[in-house]
This record gives sequence, C-alpha cells and structure tokens, in this order.
Amino acid sequence: MLLCLAAALIFQAPPNAAPSGTPPVAQEAPLDLGDPTRAAVRWLRSTQDAVTGSYGASVETTALVLRAFAECPDHYRTVDGPFVKKGAEWLVAQQDATGAIHDAAASGAVLQQQTRAAAEALIALGDASFGAQLGKALGFLGSTDLAPSAALPKTDMSAVEATAFARAVLAAQKERGKWDGARGALQETAWSVVQLSAADKVLKKHAAPAPTPAAINALPTFTVADRSSAMTALEKGCDYLATQCKDGKWPGARPDAGLTAMVLGALQCRAVPRPEAQQKLIDAGLAWLASLQQPDGSIHDGKLANYTTSAAILALARSGDPKWNGVIAKARDFLIGLQADAGEGYSEGDLYYGGIGYGSTERPDLSNLQMALEALASSGLEPNAPTYKKALKFLERCQNRSESNDIAIKDGGSTIVSGNDGGSAYAPGDSKAGYTELEGGLKVPRSYGSMTYAMLKCMMFSGLGKDDPRLVAAVEWCTKNYTLDVNPGFDVARDAAAPYQGLFYYFHTMSQALSRLGLESLTDGAGKVHAWRQEVCGRLVSMQSKIDGSWINPNSPRWMEGNPILGSAYALLTLDAAMPR
Repeated sequence: MLLCLAAALIFQAPPNAAPSGTPPVAQEAPLDLGDPTRAAVRWLRSTQDAVTGSYGASVETTALVLRAFAECPDHYRTVDGPFVKKGAEWLVAQQDATGAIHDAAASGAVLQQQTRAAAEALIALGDASFGAQLGKALGFLGSTDLAPSAALPKTDMSAVEATAFARAVLAAQKERGKWDGARGALQETAWSVVQLSAADKVLKKHAAPAPTPAAINALPTFTVADRSSAMTALEKGCDYLATQCKDGKWPGARPDAGLTAMVLGALQCRAVPRPEAQQKLIDAGLAWLASLQQPDGSIHDGKLANYTTSAAILALARSGDPKWNGVIAKARDFLIGLQADAGEGYSEGDLYYGGIGYGSTERPDLSNLQMALEALASSGLEPNAPTYKKALKFLERCQNRSESNDIAIKDGGSTIVSGNDGGSAYAPGDSKAGYTELEGGLKVPRSYGSMTYAMLKCMMFSGLGKDDPRLVAAVEWCTKNYTLDVNPGFDVARDAAAPYQGLFYYFHTMSQALSRLGLESLTDGAGKVHAWRQEVCGRLVSMQSKIDGSWINPNSPRWMEGNPILGSAYALLTLDAAMPR
C-alpha cells in the first residue's frame, strides 16, 4: 500500500566504467535522514506529560522538542495533534506580564535563554493563534530577528560538508532515535533532530533533479474475461511468485516482512488443494511472519510496524488455521491501540482523530486506515467495535463533502477546505493528486480513485448503510468516474504519468469495495452500464506478462508498482475479489 517496501541501495556504480584491472570505486548515495529523525520524533512524542502537555516539565526542553517537531523533514504543526498543540499551549501558559516565557525559578540570563528558546519554537511552528504571545516574547528579548545558532549547518555548505556534519551527529546516538549527554536525553535528542533537519535541507538543495519521465503509453485494449480465463491468469501469477522467493520469504535475497505478507495473501487466493510446493512455501512464510511477533503484538522486521502487522494479519487469517489465532489476537490488539483517540490525547475536534498511519510518521492516512480496518475485520473484531466508529470521523474529514467535513487548515497564505464531489483525498486536507485552487485563497484536496474506493470500503466497515448520504456521495463519485484505464482524479495536464500512479492499488480497492457493496454492475457518467467483475478481470488479463505471468505498472513505478512481485500480488488479490460468479 502506498509505501516503498524495498531497502534503498547504499552504493551505486559510478557513471563511467573503471579501466580494465582497476577496482570500481563505490559512489556513496545521498544520505537519507528521514529514518533517524522520525525515530527520534517518535521517542520524543512518547515522553509528553499527558496531563500538562509539557516535555520534561521544562520551558527550555518543551521549546526544543516543539522546534524539533516543526523543523524535522515532516514539519509537524499544532494541527497535527496534541503532541504538538498541547505542548505549545503549555509553553505559552508560562509567559509572564513582561513577555518572558520561563520556568518559575528562572531569572537573569537563564530567563533570557528560556524565552529565546520558546520564541524560536513558536516561530518554527508558525501558528498565527500564538502570534500575540510570540510578539510579547520578542519584545522582551528586544529583537524580532533571532540569529541562527552557530552550531547548525550553514545554508551555503557543500553536500560533502553537510553529509560529514550529519554523520557526526548520527555517530553520537546512544541507541536508535535517542541521544544523551550533559543536557539530558530529551534536550540532546531534540537538538540532534534540529541539527539533522538543518543538514537535510542543505542536502536536498544539492540533490540531483528528478529524472525526466519516460514516454507514457496507454494500457492495452481488453475484452471482458470469464471465470475460467481469470482463474488461469491467477494460477499463472501464483506460479510466477513461487519462483521469486526463498523458504517462503520474498524477495529471496533480502526478505521483507511486508512484501512477504502481501505475497502470502495473494498465493492463498489459489483454490485448494494447491500445488504441494506452493503450499509448503505458504506454510513456511506464515510461520516466519508469526516468528516476527514482538512483545507488543506487532509483527514486523524492524520497519513499518503498523502496515506490516496489518498485512500479516490478513495473510494469517486467510489461512483459516486455528494455530495462528493467538498470534492474530495479539496483533489485533496492537492495531487497536494505534488509533488516534483519547488514549493518545486526541479528541473528536483534532484533525486526525480516528485515523491510523504507518507509524513511521505521526500523521494517520486513509491508505493505512483501510488496511488496518480490513485486517481487524479479518481478525474477528466485532462489527460494532468502537474502533470502527471512531474511524468514521477521520473518514468524514477525508471526504470532499462539506456537509460532514469541517476542515479549515491554514497552509501558508491559503486555507484548505472541503470540496463537494463526494470523493476522497489521502488524509484530511492532503491529496496525492494535488489541489484545486479556488477564489479567496481557498484550495480543495483533489479526490482520486484509489482513495475514494478505500474510503467507501471503510465506511462499510464503520457501519454506514447504503442509504447514508456520505456513502451515497462516495458511490456517486465512483460511478461517475468509473474507468479501468487510469487511477482517476489526477491532473493529466501537470503530469502525464500521474494518473497511472497506484494503478494496481486502485484496481484492488475498487474490487474490494464494489464486492462488499454488493454491486454487480454500475452505470458510469456517460450512462454506460459496466459488468465490473468481468471488466476488471479482463483488464488484468490484458496486462499480464505473456513471458512469466507477472504484472507490472508500465507507466509509473511509484509506490513500488514497478516491482513485479508487489504488482503481481496486487493483481492476484484483485482477481480474487473481482472473480466473476
């Protein structure tokens, strides 16, 4: 699902071949600081006082942590949740009549230092609602222009210098995502995030421009497929995936738990009895996934715990083997605990209330929520469970339907608001398909196919009936924009490849949603009736490799759909959901 499952290459070959007999010189890839800063942000967030909202009950510590949140590559703001908002509210509550922001016992130079730290945090957060408090703090300091710290990388640094600086900071880690020292773990970790984030800006400035997209070719024409031809395509796809693993792990050379879970779910779409060799791969793979379960119930191999746990539950549950029931139950409880709700300090008024994300960032999204809700349903979670009900608030804020969507998010000089086409974006106020600019500085996140079907599926998990106006609006968007040629909703004028992004994910969520809805045919915006099952299967049959039975997204490798293992897993899961009756 909208993620990169493959590990990044550390070194790449130089552009020019070395002379004969000369060992090739490894060229270091650009340093990626996303993972270490995200790990640190996750730890910092976990230390917040749930009652007061402060970090370390200290102005300077709270200010530095908030600055780390704001300046890290993910640029968190108060709208992102109580881990930022409550901290900022606590910080400004420590301001006295002179404008200084400080701990109760602070005086002299310490008072000046704490006020400066608080002002830097408020500037970094950029929340206009704290403008008055910031103005008073700057007035106390006697300056509206705070000079940057000399301990941060200069913007005119070279990429080599910025890389060396970042490596020195990383080398001081005591453990992943955590630093310690004279100022204590909280301040040392927060300051390290600020340093790494400054280095990251320099490195991005020096990054090579994105490659020019390859020529785009329309998908092949197709005819509708019956059950027999769809089954034949599915079996060929299973045979292909069976050749790409080692001992039930995919890919064979460097196994990845998330990818393995997706493939195991796909292979189990083949009817039993399956070929003996393939069944052995499935059994071995499921056992490996179960062996990765952590004490907290999550199932992963060190990354993307939320996503991988969901995929693992789906694979284990599909087997129907009762020996995995205990593993599934623990994993289910882990997923339930991830939801942004009162347990993490969220209330219904918070933008991301009810959502679930990757776990790599602190922002929930619809893609991960739909994966988690499907996994929870497969795990046996009762239909009326609170998790589903809480998710509905998040879904409302993803849907472009102003009657039920209350977002008004400041974004620079613009305000992000809901549209009214009934479709869905990726997250509240955020769309991978971009935005539609309106008059008056307003902009609307564009609805697009894969997320609208994901939302539709989640609405049904959340208990909405077919006559509910929110679900009706979503179905209307889907029928009006029905197509199997692209992932609809992307702006073709800006990027000809954009509508092909997430194409297999789109086919998959479409088939799951329409099947769950109970529709066997639908009428598109032009009034044409479609037998969607036969058409979806026909589309996939037309895209299957005639050489090895695999699938690949030919126009967009984004979200790893250029990988034939993941592309084939999606295709098999789609064929299973869309299989003609």
